[in-house]
Amino acid sequence: MNTETFQTHETAWCPGCGNFAILKCLQSVLQQLGKDPSEVLIAAGIGQAAKTPQYISANAFCGLHGRALPAAVAAKIANERLTVIVDTGDGDSYGEGGNHFIHNIRRNVDITHFVHDNQIYGLTKGQASPTSMLGLVTGVQTDGNFNEPLNPVLLAIACGAGFVARGFTGHQEHLKALMKQAIEYKGYALVDILQPCVTFNKTNTFAWYNQRVYELDASYDPTDKIAAMQKVMEFGDRIPIGLLYREEKATYHQKNAVLKQGIPLLDRKTDFKYINQVIESYI
Repeated sequence: MNTETFQTHETAWCPGCGNFAILKCLQSVLQQLGKDPSEVLIAAGIGQAAKTPQYISANAFCGLHGRALPAAVAAKIANERLTVIVDTGDGDSYGEGGNHFIHNIRRNVDITHFVHDNQIYGLTKGQASPTSMLGLVTGVQTDGNFNEPLNPVLLAIACGAGFVARGFTGHQEHLKALMKQAIEYKGYALVDILQPCVTFNKTNTFAWYNQRVYELDASYDPTDKIAAMQKVMEFGDRIPIGLLYREEKATYHQKNAVLKQGIPLLDRKTDFKYINQVIESYI
């Protein structure tokens, strides 16, 4: 296999940013899977993490803040042959994009969602994000963040996601394995990736995470939904990483009467005679 299939390019990220590890892991996993850049679409919104599609040689969609999921879902529905990956930050995915996050879990379109979770808004200079810890002091929240932090993996499981995982950029081989499983999973797959922001978040640093994260071992059962919800509420002195929950579920394509016929919308012919008849019925 050509190891140069997916090229990465010069970035505008700060030196030491956790985004570099995610980009490196993504490139490696796509090559391991034998993907061609023409077969992959990476969709993103706005933010430092959302610049990822601009830094790797695959098809790219860069849209509005929080609006990557609708475009990604539309692309997959139109052309199910595409490997569709949404690559955004915690503010983009869970803040501005929170409504799309919830309802595209319910649809269960076969896409993969990688969230660069640095618990801060990095592009807009360091205000608290939906996942920022209680009490975190920022340049905006000078008295400390007083909003309860969102637990995205707990929310995803509760909303019915069939594949929910958490990774950490300090454990790159472990992260690659999670990313590979997520891409291969049939249905909506979320990997929340703990990714320290070295510029604006001086609390949740690499050292802070290294003291707390631990990889789930073979004794953990990711098919037990109640146990998974209890496990993901563990976020403090100990933070579990790994495949948190997995359930095989019917995808959107398998449930939709038209799509389950196996002919992608992209390949279907348009009957303009019928369309004109419908239009004329309203005149």
